[in-house]
Amino acid sequence: MAHLRHDPTSTQKGDITYDAGIVSGIVALAINEVDGVSLLDTKNKGVKLSFEKNGIIADVSVKVDYGNNVASLAFRIQQSIKHSVESMTKFKVDKINVHIQDVDFPDNLT
Repeated sequence: MAHLRHDPTSTQKGDITYDAGIVSGIVALAINEVDGVSLLDTKNKGVKLSFEKNGIIADVSVKVDYGNNVASLAFRIQQSIKHSVESMTKFKVDKINVHIQDVDFPDNLT
């Protein structure tokens, strides 16, 4: 479980706590927003997070649609995850590793 202290200059008191599952869900939603990619059908949906001193390190494993530029697609995945996590939580994203695990071919190619 990740834990953040509230800004001491604020007039409100208390702590904000994020369960790792919440952050993992945000990452999954961010991946689904990218056209041409889908999450793996595994228990953790292909998302592994590490909460480090410099920020979150995300390892994501995805399936891409045939015909996409893989480098461009991986960059868009990284942008989407970084934007979503940093705008919805107070966490910083240190690194996002994208692992292409499979290619989804159209029926007429197989």
